[in-house]
Amino acid sequence: MTSATQSTKPSPQSPLQIALIGYGNAGRIFHAPLISGVPGLHLACICSSKPEAVHADWPAVRVVPTPEAVFADASIDLVVIATSNESHFPLAKAALLAGKHVVVDKPCAVTLAETDELLATAQQQKRVLTVFQNRRFDADFLALKQVLASGQLGRVVQVESHFDRYRPTVPSRWREENLPGSGLWFDLGAHLVDQMVQLFGPPDAVHVDLATQRQGAQVNDWFHAQLKFESRHPGLRVILHGSALVAELGPRWTVHGTEGSFIKYGLDTQEDALKTGRRPQLSALQDWGQDPRVGQVVRHEAVVASTAAQRVVRAAPDVPGNYLLYYSQLRDHLAGHGPIPVTPEQVRLVMAVLTVGEQSAREGRFLAL
Repeated sequence: MTSATQSTKPSPQSPLQIALIGYGNAGRIFHAPLISGVPGLHLACICSSKPEAVHADWPAVRVVPTPEAVFADASIDLVVIATSNESHFPLAKAALLAGKHVVVDKPCAVTLAETDELLATAQQQKRVLTVFQNRRFDADFLALKQVLASGQLGRVVQVESHFDRYRPTVPSRWREENLPGSGLWFDLGAHLVDQMVQLFGPPDAVHVDLATQRQGAQVNDWFHAQLKFESRHPGLRVILHGSALVAELGPRWTVHGTEGSFIKYGLDTQEDALKTGRRPQLSALQDWGQDPRVGQVVRHEAVVASTAAQRVVRAAPDVPGNYLLYYSQLRDHLAGHGPIPVTPEQVRLVMAVLTVGEQSAREGRFLAL
């Protein structure tokens, strides 16, 4: 995929004009506040069937009733799609054909074939298509990246990444309905898969087990995935796990290497802060994204060469999370400065793991990617 052409680069006096399609949880909690918090971006309009809800939060933002009105607006540079997963493909394709750059909330689509068609359309139209992967900017993930880069763990041999919650009552929303792309694997699993391919590249094989555990649930609300990375990282095994019925949370991360381990409890705080109505500004972050439960690095080290190794526990780096960086990096890329935050290759790879994982769950075996 090519970058934005010269004619679409925003100048400092001309902010990038953004239209948001969808004002459910993703649009209301994440996209609208994050877009509004990044200099050089202007939330020009929101497409929603509930204008009163939009204007209660954003009285100065124009509301349009249909996606077609967005696509026909020549002033719009970038369209952000925050609607149900099954609608991602038709909306993203229409936006690209209308000459817009496109951000799709994860996952890109509901099949790999749809994703490939969108990527090909973006390349033909010379427009950017990318996926919103905010969890790359979680405090715990940023800290883990620093720990791995430092070499403190040695060669990594096992990673266990949990995204568990306790939500015993099934809410009334599209993610819980029996629709293509619904369920926890395509929801939280998309985050965990993206983080793993960021760290280790493409897995060689995937095995996924899916279950529906809550009373009244229509789609999977539990997943357990195993990823093998043997060709690039000999011996490495990754476990990704998500559940809606965990009342007592265990570690968010457990990472073991030949020379040490990384243990981290607690989820990133940014989602909860956004849910309370906080609107972070990139120019004035203050305490935004601070992690109240910093991870630990555990090693066995000899105090001096002649002594036996002793267990040594150190605090992991205290790195604040910052979801605003996704949109600031995208802004810079569209202006011709810096890489795209989520590349076409990464978009496709995550979708491949998700869809192969679904097939693995049906067949009950490891499948090569």
